[in-house]
Parts: sequence; C-alpha cells; structure tokens
Amino acid sequence: MTTPLTTGLKEDQPDKHSESSSSDEEENMEYLRRFLAEKLNFSDTKENKEKIKVLDNVTLDGIVDYIKANDCKNIITLAGAGISTSAGIPDFRSPGTGLYDNLQKYNLPHPQAIFEIDFFSKNPKPFFELAKELYPGTFKPTICHYFIKLLDEKGKLLRHYTQNIDTLERVAGISGDKIIEAHGTFHTGHCLKCKKEYSQDWMKEIIFRDEIPMCEKCNSIVKPDIIFFGESLPQKFHKALKNDFNKCDLLIIIGTSLAVQPFASLVDRVENNVPRLLINRDKVGQRSGIAALLGMSGGLDFDSKDNTRDVCWLGDCDEGCLKLAEALGWAEELKEKVRKEHNKIDGKNIEQSPGTSPKL
Repeated sequence: MTTPLTTGLKEDQPDKHSESSSSDEEENMEYLRRFLAEKLNFSDTKENKEKIKVLDNVTLDGIVDYIKANDCKNIITLAGAGISTSAGIPDFRSPGTGLYDNLQKYNLPHPQAIFEIDFFSKNPKPFFELAKELYPGTFKPTICHYFIKLLDEKGKLLRHYTQNIDTLERVAGISGDKIIEAHGTFHTGHCLKCKKEYSQDWMKEIIFRDEIPMCEKCNSIVKPDIIFFGESLPQKFHKALKNDFNKCDLLIIIGTSLAVQPFASLVDRVENNVPRLLINRDKVGQRSGIAALLGMSGGLDFDSKDNTRDVCWLGDCDEGCLKLAEALGWAEELKEKVRKEHNKIDGKNIEQSPGTSPKL
C-alpha cells in the first residue's frame, strides 16, 4: 500500500491510470517470480551464489573505507520522514508526536483516511486544512538534505529516492533529474477530472485562503500531486528503478521505517556485493519471522554471522549524516553549506549570529 501522485498528466494527455496500474502489477509479478525462483533454487541467480565479503568491518568506518577505496560514483539514497523531522515536519508513525496520532481535530473515520483518494474525493476539506499546516515553503532543509546535495555535487549520487512530499530536496538544490519522489510531491497539482496541471504557487495561494482549489477549466477538485492510498506510484519511479539498482555501488537508507511497500523492497534490488548503510533511530528493514528461520534472503541483515555488507548506525539522522561527512573529510564543507543556504532562505547575505545558527 502506498501513501501520499499524480498521474503526471498534461492537460492534453489521455488518462493512463489503468495503464499505470497494469504496469505496476506486471512489475510486481515479475519481481515475485524472480524471488520464488531464487528461493526454490530454480535459477542460478546472485542470491544462490557464494556469499561475498564486501566490507572489512560492518561499521560506519567500514563504509567510509569502502567509499574511499572504490571511489563510489553511483550511490543511491533512500529517505523517509526522519530526514525532515528536525525541520519541524512530523513523521507519520512516532507514538505521540507522529502525524497519525494528532489528526483527531479533523474528525476522520480513521487517521489514514486523510490520505485515501475515495475519502478525499467526497470530503477534501480535512486534507487541505492539514496541507496548510505542512505546506512547503514554511520549512528549511536539514543537514540530511544538504549531505545528499553534497553527494550530488561531488558526482557520487546516482539517484535519491524519497518517500517525502515536502519538496525539501528541491529546496536544498538537489538536481531534479536525481530525485525520485516515490510518493509524489506538492510541486505540481492536477485536476481530478480533466487533468489540467497547476503550479505549487497557484495551489498555495488558494489553500492559504482556507479554500479548496477548484479547476479553472471544469470546476473539479485540484489535488496536489502526492500519492494517496489507492493510487499508483509515478511512472518515473518504475522506469528509474529498472536501471538504477543494477548500477548502484552503495545504498544509504536514512530516516525511514521501511514499513510501506513497494518502497521498503528497494533495499533488496541492489546486487549482493553492494554495501547497505542504515542511518535511523530504529533498526528496521530486517529479515523477520519464517523468512529468517528458513535462511531466506530479503531485507537487511545486520546481526547474522555471515553479514559483511549491512551497517546500522542508530541515532538522530542529522547527527549520523554529519558523522559520515566528518569521516569522509567533508564536515566543514557540509556545515558551511547549511549556514549559507539557510541564510539564503532567510533572505540574508550576512553570517548568521550564534543565536540563530542551525544545530550542527
């Protein structure tokens, strides 16, 4: 199930929603066929081959040594809500502070209804009230965002896959062609009926007047291009992952619960000789239950005696990215980038005073 897209259609394009759904199903079936073939030893695939020692030690230092020794230029980052929480944007599932725990005022049948397309079509007001609170342009990118931007500038980032809809990657200046917004974005919106496209600024003006955006052409609801439950993921997502993960030389996973499919399954798409680093407050994405008992692969594998590629760094995501930057010799460059870019956002051309400096 997916969370907060659009079909990405222009006004004069046909509705490809059914085509997109069919493509999703074919992609998932093919992935399932390969998975079963590998597990039942019907194919001589990468998972059936002898385990390869990837890292000399499964620590952050081991990842740093690997990056330096291999001059990684095809790093893929997977990110969730945890990279934006220090900007003031709540995640979805944290007890007490998560978004789903604080939606009582909208009088919903259940918390996830606010992101269900059927409920939205009948009653869009709760979503737009929430959208006003969380609307892009109110928040600044975090250290995590600028670390990923630094990877991009250094020619090391192949692609950044994000579950977030806050557009902070774009604000941080990460190249648009490097970003895959798996759960859509506020960057554009489309009419639910005629598919006419609208800009973020157009929608924001109306939403901040406490009104519901209505299409100028057919007077139907205009929805920001975020994926609701019941909608297909962007075609850009499916097209990119077919090529990206075969090229990947390091996977960095930051601030995600890896609880939502198909995003969570992306950790299994890299080759078995590719290191995977998780920077997160909790250890997530591991093999579980019967799969682990049967010795089946799939998921991250931090604690097994055979693990030579999966590294888990537990703690605050900003702190983890800063530690990785320090170990790579990029810490001062990263700190300066945060200061400079936050000053730009604040409309300042002078150094921030100590009292207003971002936490680094």
